[in-house]
Amino acid sequence: MAERPIKLTIAALGGQGGGVLADWLIEIAEAEGYIAQSTSVPGVAQRTGATIYYLEFFPRTLAEQAGRAPVMALMPVPGDVDCVIASELAEAGRAIQRGLVTPDRTTLIASTHRTYAIAEKSAMGRGAADAEGLTDLVRSQAKRAVLFDMEETAERNHSVISSVLLGALCGAGVLPFRKTNFQETIKKSGIAVATNLAAFEDACQRAQRGDSGFTGKVKSALSQEVPTQARTPVLQPLLERIRRLPAAVQPVVLEGARRTLDYQDPAYADVYLDRVERIAALEARLWADASSYALLQATARSLALWMTFEDTIRVADLKTRGSRFARVQDEIRAEPGQLFGITEFVKPRVEEIAGTMPAGLGTWILGSPRVRRWLANFTAGRQIRTRTLSGFLMLYMLGGLKRWRRGTLRFHEENARIEAWLARMEGLGADNYLVAVELAKAQRLVKGYGETYERGWRNFSTLLEQVDLLAARSDGGTVLARLIEAALADEEGVTLRREISALGAASHPACASECSAQKALMPVSSRPMVS
Repeated sequence: MAERPIKLTIAALGGQGGGVLADWLIEIAEAEGYIAQSTSVPGVAQRTGATIYYLEFFPRTLAEQAGRAPVMALMPVPGDVDCVIASELAEAGRAIQRGLVTPDRTTLIASTHRTYAIAEKSAMGRGAADAEGLTDLVRSQAKRAVLFDMEETAERNHSVISSVLLGALCGAGVLPFRKTNFQETIKKSGIAVATNLAAFEDACQRAQRGDSGFTGKVKSALSQEVPTQARTPVLQPLLERIRRLPAAVQPVVLEGARRTLDYQDPAYADVYLDRVERIAALEARLWADASSYALLQATARSLALWMTFEDTIRVADLKTRGSRFARVQDEIRAEPGQLFGITEFVKPRVEEIAGTMPAGLGTWILGSPRVRRWLANFTAGRQIRTRTLSGFLMLYMLGGLKRWRRGTLRFHEENARIEAWLARMEGLGADNYLVAVELAKAQRLVKGYGETYERGWRNFSTLLEQVDLLAARSDGGTVLARLIEAALADEEGVTLRREISALGAASHPACASECSAQKALMPVSSRPMVS
């Protein structure tokens, strides 16, 4: 036995039982005759609380022979950790970034599932870390990597991930502790013993086999098979229209039609297909032998997202669906018949209230300072408990307004913007096809609701002011793609304006609501959303 402590770090998210796992390991070590020390450092800035637990173990017999107690560290030191346990893939990446994982020494045990950070969820573009890249990094930096979906293993055994992590650690053989002591510690806890032992054993065997069951490849959630028969005869005409489109774009259009159908009704899905067919006709005119259909692909995806914009009606509808309650019940592992409740935190602004009104009334509200001030009294944050009849009915009735959505101010505004966007791409198609493709992709800036939507719309409007200039350039598509990435870099558009200035274009302010491009995509009778 080397005369130095065994050093182990646990990186766990709040609520995943990192503290329980650390306590189990302390108990196991002491049962094996080891001196054990544990410290923890909370990191509340990540995902509502990722915590680092650091443990050191030293044989008591060696300490007694030396006649002195070992000196143990309170924090992990880069390059001096024997084992790192991460309850989630990104936390494994963070451990590597901190230098806690080294190829010559560290065994890394990590779950391959993802729990997205707040920054990933709120990013203006694709904020999620690349799972494949993270996995390659993990495999290359550790002396040994034990990787599999530990959350799935816990779910399958009706257990928690802490027992799976413990089993993986035991199976990896990193600690010189007997398996029976691992099992006895779980039994002594007296909590869900049978399921925790089952999950422990499952993970232990997987770690011993080295069966990761994970390649780092992320499968597409989009089915490539387009059915020949719709669920109901009413929907069959929609499906037949989709099947007449180029085969390469049918899966994307099918998902778009499903999304618009769920959002509104079959007539709205018809409108979606009408718009897709306009771009398909443009592609046919431009390219007799088209194979990639880049513009059609990008437009079909972006159009489906824009046509299902998140208004107050949509949010209320999603929050009161039975499928949502079933998902929450499954996530919290509520027993059949067990009561549980959900509290919704809402903060509607005057713009959201007006947007839900009939177009004429909503326009009048936004144009009346007195009415706006009065409505502002109802815009404070509210908590709606959907476990109560009154709370549920409030949201349910708001979601039920979707049958009148076409008459709302928000629908009129978005519909006009979509039509102008499509017309702009049709006009660009023959002049600069690549700029048209990038303009179709630029829709990803316009998402969410409230202030998030407004910031995205301002950046989108700023981009629109550059389109005509870029259409005259041979590299216009490449430049526009770069500007889109700049717009996604920060919410206030600072990076975007810097990029535009670097191109030699005129410097723009934060694109006030009256800018010419914004007015070009908005009906004269509509008023811009106020930040």
